[in-house]
Amino acid sequence: MDISRTTVTEIYESAREKIADCIVNGKILQIFGGDYRLYGMIPEKGEHSMRVAVTYENGNVFQHFGHTQYIKIYDVDNKEIIKDTIIDVAGNGHGAIATLLKENNVDELICGGIGGGAIETLNNLNIKFYAGVSGKADDVVNALLHDSLEYKDNVTCNHHESENHNCNSHNCNEDKHGCSSNH
Repeated sequence: MDISRTTVTEIYESAREKIADCIVNGKILQIFGGDYRLYGMIPEKGEHSMRVAVTYENGNVFQHFGHTQYIKIYDVDNKEIIKDTIIDVAGNGHGAIATLLKENNVDELICGGIGGGAIETLNNLNIKFYAGVSGKADDVVNALLHDSLEYKDNVTCNHHESENHNCNSHNCNEDKHGCSSNH
């Protein structure tokens, strides 16, 4: 690493303090930047196939990208789903989830609400996304494949600073708690 042992010790102590603060005070630990790997990796995609991911809960599109527990990934060839896999992303936050999508060669994402930070991250990773989508995950992927997916061009959630917000209580494309959709 080309740094002194003292510097490594300082970095380690700082990390321990941050982790302890998150555990003791119930704060969210976000990891971003650098090289890291989350569990839930799926096999390589085929050379000519497309990979589509959907925020997922109980067969439906989950309505908040950064808080999703599961992502369902579909391998598609010639506009047909040839395989699907559900992976547990443990609600790790948009940065970690976006990195996981990129590591798994996801081309496109379908989700409900999504925040500005997630939009920027997905754009930087060249992952096309369709926001403001609701319904059965399998149905919306088939709609995407047949050019009939209904989504909103401009859906953002800006309520992430709200202490009492719970995206499970509404669809993020509704006008509640700072979520909005514009066509």
